[in-house]
Amino acid sequence: MPTPDLAPISTYWDSSADAFDQEPDHGLRSPHVRAAWWLRLTQWLPSAASDILDLGCGTGSLTLLLARQGHRPTGVDLSPRMIDQARLKLEQAGFGVPLHVGDAADPPVEAGARYDAILVRHLMWTLPAPEDALRRWLGLLRPGGRLVLVEGRWDAPGQTPYASPSPPLPWLGGVPAERLAQALAPIARVVHHEQLTDPALWGRPISDERYVLIAHPSQSGAEPMTTGHPSQAGTAPVSASDPAGRS
Repeated sequence: MPTPDLAPISTYWDSSADAFDQEPDHGLRSPHVRAAWWLRLTQWLPSAASDILDLGCGTGSLTLLLARQGHRPTGVDLSPRMIDQARLKLEQAGFGVPLHVGDAADPPVEAGARYDAILVRHLMWTLPAPEDALRRWLGLLRPGGRLVLVEGRWDAPGQTPYASPSPPLPWLGGVPAERLAQALAPIARVVHHEQLTDPALWGRPISDERYVLIAHPSQSGAEPMTTGHPSQAGTAPVSASDPAGRS
């Protein structure tokens, strides 16, 4: 359960859970938006069925896509109400996926648990200590594993949406790709950077910065950084099913 410092954050997202999926990129209810995320996941994640930790999973929309692609996802979110929504969504689709209420910055997974990939989407801004979280996440990866960070900078720093006494948020409003890459540099190797400007991902045109960074822990084998779409070699879909007609 949330620590006292994180309780205002958990409460905020609990109150947002019922309406959360109304945003096109949250609920993925549009076949076009859902198909766009399906494609990106096949490009960013391993081609073989893999153990994937979905941190800040919210109502489980991406978790569900991962399961449908044949992966073995585990979801973590600070909000019990979000996890309730995610569990219902996945069960209705016929998937029994481990879902945990807890701090995504320090995931409540079993001791010794390791993953082939960790997926994080629009979470960094809401963490009190994001750079500490990056170190923990990299330590949860198997050799050759990857950290997939879908982030952005959509607001200028301002007042926190959380009630007092929530902790300070150093990346409130999002984090530019350059700043996130700087935070990763001492502990990981960024191998892919892509600007996510496709309106299909968001259900509308955007004017702010949104991107993906993919990184391996520093001890992994060296790979050159790429921009644009990743090479298709080794990144074919686990399942070729077109998700456009599925809810």
